[in-house]
Amino acid sequence: MRRDPARRFVEVLIALAAISLMAGYATAHEQKLPKDVPSYMQDISVTIKAGFSEGSGVAIDRNGTTFVWTAGHVVDGLRSMRKVTDPKTGTPRTIIEFKDAKIVKTLVEDGRTVGYLHLDAEVIRYSDADHGHDLAILKVRKKGAIKTSAIFYDEAKPPKLGTQLFHVGSLLGQVGSNSMTTGIVSAHGRLIGKTIYDQTTVTAFPGSSGGGVYLTDGRYVGMLVRGAGEGFNLIVPVRRMRSWAKKAKMEWALDPRVKMPTDEEMKKIPVEDIGADFGGK
Repeated sequence: MRRDPARRFVEVLIALAAISLMAGYATAHEQKLPKDVPSYMQDISVTIKAGFSEGSGVAIDRNGTTFVWTAGHVVDGLRSMRKVTDPKTGTPRTIIEFKDAKIVKTLVEDGRTVGYLHLDAEVIRYSDADHGHDLAILKVRKKGAIKTSAIFYDEAKPPKLGTQLFHVGSLLGQVGSNSMTTGIVSAHGRLIGKTIYDQTTVTAFPGSSGGGVYLTDGRYVGMLVRGAGEGFNLIVPVRRMRSWAKKAKMEWALDPRVKMPTDEEMKKIPVEDIGADFGGK
């Protein structure tokens, strides 16, 4: 049976249009490395105030909404539990809730601090430090608050031992998360309890938790979560963050090419994971 030439022509046009759209999609999600790396790291860094706790975080922008990665223990003080009874089944259950965190972003012009941006953020995903991955993702309530995004390291192998690193964080509670320190990758796969970390010599003090650790080109390689101040600090490497994000249905928070769920779909995802996989290498 012969096909209608006109119909065939239309089908070819549709196929070409689809290819063009796919190419446009790939281009639109390319992330270019920054030219001014120190300023870039400052732009994506924030201070997090969570009750009596204070830490650091790193911002990402997804479709005009700002999200912040931080350490789970930074927002522990915002967490509460209450017992309820399901009205339909009569089954008792526990609801885990979080108060909003306060985000502080330093405003800089020509290298000088000119003010601070104060924002409210809800905890949308959390894994505790004792039984999970010590990670949390916050959603800033104000749209378009921070438009610069972290670019996450995505190579198969971790950075080599001795690789130069930067850390930006709220050292000693310094508002604005604008203190920068430097160091190297000093160990891979250090096992503390049941959890795997990478080790670095970047300087960190109370308030640094949740802050980013970066390569000299600006790529984010991990989150600082614990240590001894100088010479010995531990980071949750991006490879373990990816493992957790995959199980938590939050891959979009590391890769802008992954479609972000709608607000309604996100509400169906539990805020907290319990008895998490401690995986990663």
